[in-house]
Amino acid sequence: MNINIYNRKHEKVGTMELPSNLFEAKWNPDLVHQAELTELANKRTPVAHTKDRSEVRGGGKKPWRQKHTGRARHGSSRSPIWIGGGTTFGPRNDKNYSMKMNKKMKRAAIASLLSKKTKSEFVKVVDELALEAPKTKHVAAFFAEFFKDKPTITLVPSFENKGARLAARNIPEIKVLSPKSLNVYDCLTQKYLVFEKKGLEEFIAHMNPSQ
Repeated sequence: MNINIYNRKHEKVGTMELPSNLFEAKWNPDLVHQAELTELANKRTPVAHTKDRSEVRGGGKKPWRQKHTGRARHGSSRSPIWIGGGTTFGPRNDKNYSMKMNKKMKRAAIASLLSKKTKSEFVKVVDELALEAPKTKHVAAFFAEFFKDKPTITLVPSFENKGARLAARNIPEIKVLSPKSLNVYDCLTQKYLVFEKKGLEEFIAHMNPSQ
C-alpha cells in the first residue's frame, strides 16, 4: 500500500510504501475499544478518598461506661454509626485501577485503527517539518495552509525534530506525540494523524523491530 507525501503547501511530492501488517489490517472495533479502556484506566489517578474510623479526629475516650446506663454500649464516638464518625466502604485513594494488555494485542489494536484511518484518508504524511524558528505561529501557518478548516490533529514528528514539538504543543487542536508514544486513545480523539516522513519511518521501525 502506498501513501502520498506532501510538502508544506499541501502539494504532492512523492509516495511512500507502507507495511501491510500496520496499514492494511482488518478493522477490529472490540480490540480497539479494549485498548482504549486499558489506556484510560492506566492514566486514571484515584482522587476520591474518605476517612475510616482510625483517621477521623477525636473519639479517644469511651463515650460512657459499659454498663448500667440504660443505653447501648459504645467504645468510640468516631464509630461509623455516629454522626462525624468514620466512613465504612467509602472510596479510597489507594485503589488500583490499572489494567493489563499484552504487547501483541496493543500493536494489533493500533494497526487496526491506523488501517481504518488510512482508508478514510485521515492519515497524512509531510516530507519535513523544518521551521524557520520553533514558534507556534509557524506551525499554525503551516496547518492553515495544509487544511481548510481547523481539525483536531495528532502530530508525529521525528525524534530529532524538537522544534516542531515545542512549537505545536501550544495549539489546542494539536496533540504532539513521538513515534514511540503513538497510542489508540489519541488516534481516536483526534481526527487527523499527520506524520513527518522521518517520524513515520521511525514509527514503522519501532512497530516492526525485526524488519
